[in-house]
Amino acid sequence: MKKQKEMVESFMMVHRDYMKNLSDCLDELEKDFEQSREIDNVCTGEWCRAIEFSLDEMAKDIYSISEPRWVSNDYSKTLRDVRSRLHDLYKKYQGTRSKTEH
Repeated sequence: MKKQKEMVESFMMVHRDYMKNLSDCLDELEKDFEQSREIDNVCTGEWCRAIEFSLDEMAKDIYSISEPRWVSNDYSKTLRDVRSRLHDLYKKYQGTRSKTEH
């Protein structure tokens, strides 16, 4: 039983670090995206493909995370918050992209 508790604690620590890193990546992506939105006609060719690829890869990573039944509520909330932030950023990107395509 002691070994199992150690494994769970180790998993929680690693998962917490992973979630923090995902959140930090999302912060950077959001910051870069906001800076680039200030430039007219920025969403052309290579930039559009790069931001779309980054958002898609981030979504794959975030939505592939399953929640073990023994995780705390704050972990679940963190995961929901990161998913929500990604969704909001994707909506902003779609709005910017549609404006430059017309």
